[in-house]
Amino acid sequence: MQPLSPLLRGAVAVSFIVCLASLTILVVRTFSFGKRPLHARPRGSAAGGIAYAFGAGMMPWEKESARKHIPTYTAGILYHAGIFASFFALLAVIMPFEIGKLWQAALHILLAAGFAAGTFLLAKRMLVPAMRPISCPDDFASNIIVTIFIASAFTASFVPVASTVLAGMSILVLLYIPLGKIRHCFFFFYTRILFGLFFGRRGVLPHHAAIEE
Repeated sequence: MQPLSPLLRGAVAVSFIVCLASLTILVVRTFSFGKRPLHARPRGSAAGGIAYAFGAGMMPWEKESARKHIPTYTAGILYHAGIFASFFALLAVIMPFEIGKLWQAALHILLAAGFAAGTFLLAKRMLVPAMRPISCPDDFASNIIVTIFIASAFTASFVPVASTVLAGMSILVLLYIPLGKIRHCFFFFYTRILFGLFFGRRGVLPHHAAIEE
């Protein structure tokens, strides 16, 4: 991969700062709704609930929507793996640093799989009759932007000059994250923690937790 110019590196850095600051503001704003007092005494472990939320609770057999749609669940995992691989590729052209042949091969596989998964999910949203009525423009825009971002990372790993395109797409992705549904990549952790805290404390999660009267 070809290292980026100082100007492009600066632009990516500014985009990242704007993205992080915007997401932080969004999180802080959620506290303006206040916090409901919990009158019932704890019946379980909040820490256990969080562990479940980020562990077993992520497995498809624990989620009805995923259990009944294994191909989509798998595509989602590959898609997100491709996104993380794309940001790793971006880091490699910003810093820059050399990637060993084994790691480079793994990177290529993840990027190719991520692009294929993103294309599959976009096609499903466009072609499945049940998906079209519940899809909004942001659903399509987010999918298209991120899929092109993955494609640019894959191309840049073979065509050095394409690193400029990768930088441009990364700026677009970073600036779009706080505006569209892609921000779930940040709020996912926040909401899973709150989910685990509440239901773990109530003794609902994990499911095998004993409820003592």
